[in-house]
Amino acid sequence: MTKPPRISLAEVARQTGTMLKRGDSKHFVQDQAPTMGDLTESLFFSPGDGRIWLNDQRMLLLHSSSVGHLRRELIDTLGMERARGLLTRAGYVSGSRDAQLVRERWPNADAATVFMAGTRLHALEGVVKVTPLSFDFDIGRGTYEGEFLWEHSSEDDEHISAYGVGTEVACWSQVGYATGYVTSLFGQLVIFREVDCRSMGASVCRVIGRHAAAWGDISEDLSYLEAKEFRRLSASESAPVEAPSATTPADTEERPSAERHDIVGASSAFTSACHQLARVAGTRATVLFTGESGVGKEAFAHRLHRISPRAAQPFVAVNCAAIPETLIESELFGVERGAFTGASQSRPGRFERADGGTLFLDEIATLSLVSQGKLLRALQEGEVERVGGTRTLQLDVRVVAATNVDLQAEVRAGRFREDLFYRLNVYPIHLPPLRERRDDIPLLMAHFLRREAQRHGRHPTGFTPRAVRAMLHYAFPGNIRELQNLVERGVISAEDDQAIDVAHMFRREQLSDEALLTIGAHGTLQKNAAPPPRLLDLLGEALQPGGAGHVELDAIERQLLQEATEAEHGNLAAAARRLGITRAQLAYRLQRAAQPPSPG
Repeated sequence: MTKPPRISLAEVARQTGTMLKRGDSKHFVQDQAPTMGDLTESLFFSPGDGRIWLNDQRMLLLHSSSVGHLRRELIDTLGMERARGLLTRAGYVSGSRDAQLVRERWPNADAATVFMAGTRLHALEGVVKVTPLSFDFDIGRGTYEGEFLWEHSSEDDEHISAYGVGTEVACWSQVGYATGYVTSLFGQLVIFREVDCRSMGASVCRVIGRHAAAWGDISEDLSYLEAKEFRRLSASESAPVEAPSATTPADTEERPSAERHDIVGASSAFTSACHQLARVAGTRATVLFTGESGVGKEAFAHRLHRISPRAAQPFVAVNCAAIPETLIESELFGVERGAFTGASQSRPGRFERADGGTLFLDEIATLSLVSQGKLLRALQEGEVERVGGTRTLQLDVRVVAATNVDLQAEVRAGRFREDLFYRLNVYPIHLPPLRERRDDIPLLMAHFLRREAQRHGRHPTGFTPRAVRAMLHYAFPGNIRELQNLVERGVISAEDDQAIDVAHMFRREQLSDEALLTIGAHGTLQKNAAPPPRLLDLLGEALQPGGAGHVELDAIERQLLQEATEAEHGNLAAAARRLGITRAQLAYRLQRAAQPPSPG
């Protein structure tokens, strides 16, 4: 039985600092971040790439009628109750994801504003207009009470179109969204109920939300949130599928040495490779990973070993390109004492050390033809002989190889043995470059941000929308390895409690000229301009001895005002205090800086 995730108060406090304490509608300030304008500017389009993003979450622009058709099919096929459960749970997931987005993007925002951001996001996403009548919450006491009006509900439009006005409420996914959003922020279950609905003849929908204890009997509400009718996979069935995204804090704390080999992603290309990995893991078959440098071939090899029956045995990795040709045989097969000058003692090779486990041969194409022949014999016979030895050793080793070149082309060119190729190519798994799995970039950014911040003892708050846009549109010639390096550089360069921006990550890397389109605060599409220089860059240029150029004083002031305002998430009063001026003075200077220079 799948239940909505529960978040402890300690975890909420850890994730959000001190922002989530209490709030109510009487003290709610409309223009505090995140405003509707802030949220709108987090929505951007990647033309020609087939993607729309809300900050780091991929979105879809669908016809409301097509969603209504799906809703009708679910009702007619499964019945009203099961269809309602499915749509409620889908809404719950959407609300929970939006809550995560707001927590990470505005970690220090006012509590009431953070809760109200969900209503604004629901409107921005074209689902419903939300008008708060009243709300009051106190996380310390565990209480929540809220009443809202819903206008222009898309669910009502489609339900009435299909079934007319009836006697039951119909805004199922919207109720699930509100429950998921507030529950994820609040730290305990908050239930929303629709008490008036246009599908019942009301002029506007009305919903009430309360913490679970205040409702009394919530068995009916839970019946729509718990997927009773669907069988859950057993641990053994689900482990290989869940393994690729195994990046939870609990998991990484239990196995810190393996964390650097975690594989993260959700794209279709990534998921396909993971399913292939899970299918072959339980066998003895040789696996060949192909793909560009930096796509994570060694990480996949580690994962293959960890989910195989050989997990308790050694995993031995060999970079074939790093071993000189004169030493490759002794490294792979071992050496007996006195076999050659300098062999003062016997030692086992990599094959022996991997006995019972997995031997990973990276950059296999760099082996010479002589070395390839010796490797082929070891694979065919399952036995090796140390250099200078006379004894044959029977070994049980699973060989996993990787290459970033086309081995078939190498065979045709005469640089790779055809018989060895077929011995290695039993079960090939191709790992696509990062530019072909851009859906995984936000997940990888979050994964490496958490890991590198912990490793370096730094505390950045996340990434700016501009940084996310730049990463989503960057070509990543170095693939995941380069993305990790950029995030690590950003973690080191950014100040604690500040977001990582473009300038913190990119130095000499060439950003694409193709811009993403964003939606401005007034709803108009606008091109994402190149990031302006940071204040320190401007000062450095202005004060550099012997500098060829010059920097206008107005440009320095304009950048100072902008960065102070960004640091306070748009709160002009706080930004003014930071600069030692009044709010009115800051507003005037910002308005003056935004005006184009007068001619002459």
